[in-house]
Amino acid sequence: MAKITQLSQLDLNASYTYADYLTWQLDKTVELIKGKIMMMSPAPNVKHQSISWQLSGALFQYVKSKSCHAFAAPFDVRLYDHQKSLKADKDIHTVIQPDLCVICDTDKLTEQGCLGAPEWVIEILSKGNSKKEMQIKYALYQESGVTEYWMVYPYEQAVHQFVLDKATNKYQLMEMFAEDDIATPHIFPDLEIDLKEIFAE
Repeated sequence: MAKITQLSQLDLNASYTYADYLTWQLDKTVELIKGKIMMMSPAPNVKHQSISWQLSGALFQYVKSKSCHAFAAPFDVRLYDHQKSLKADKDIHTVIQPDLCVICDTDKLTEQGCLGAPEWVIEILSKGNSKKEMQIKYALYQESGVTEYWMVYPYEQAVHQFVLDKATNKYQLMEMFAEDDIATPHIFPDLEIDLKEIFAE
């Protein structure tokens, strides 16, 4: 079998699995969403990376005293419908790289990354993120059982906090934080994140 090193060697209309993904040695970073290849945005800009760095600092400092782990992209997270239990590489059709994620169930951690839903995912939106891409990720995180999902808007200096309602398995918009607010994750009520510092140039 020929080694896959270029995106042009793949059929973008075909459906792939995590087992396929593991064999690729592509020159570009891709995500696999329900079997379909999705190109990732170009390299993040300075604003995106600054926010990621500030948030990473706050998360890593906090989880040091917990039995949780925080990871920044690139870090493979394999997702599946949490109401099903398909875990074999050939049965997994979604592999994504969230900007930041926190995992408290260490059984989900493997050498390759995370197998299953992190407790908390943070995506920092770029100008290149399309509405469709945002909707796809929102639906994926909801379906796979990510407890808390933050969408960070760098240019608006805002954070939308979604928390999964266990009764309905649907996200509820819990808070909309802005500029100099203190943002507190639902799953870690003792963690206070000063957005003035996060959004500082």
